[in-house]
Amino acid sequence: MLEITVSHDSGVPPYEQLRLAVIARVRAGELTAGTKIPTVRALAAQLNLAPNTVARAYRELEQDGVLETHGRLGTFIASSGDPTADAAARAATEYVATIRHLGLDATAALHYVKSALNP
Repeated sequence: MLEITVSHDSGVPPYEQLRLAVIARVRAGELTAGTKIPTVRALAAQLNLAPNTVARAYRELEQDGVLETHGRLGTFIASSGDPTADAAARAATEYVATIRHLGLDATAALHYVKSALNP
């Protein structure tokens, strides 16, 4: 059983809450590579969500490289570990390259990052 809570009163859509919760559990080491996760229907019933909501979260997690689907065998945590860390590192590297191209210094770069994080 996948222990995740989705708040129906949250301003964050349920599929996004589910997606973020799975990523957080992977990062924390609670869901390790190769761990089988429930079917869409089973998790939808467990969380009292529509199957399409869970399916959307699973699709996005698969696109992010967090999940792997093996046909009738089921859906598993990807063997590559936490791909979100790799994606974040690539984004940071691209950002630094852009900042340097624009001729800005580290202080300006950090200012823009802080502004983007705290709108």
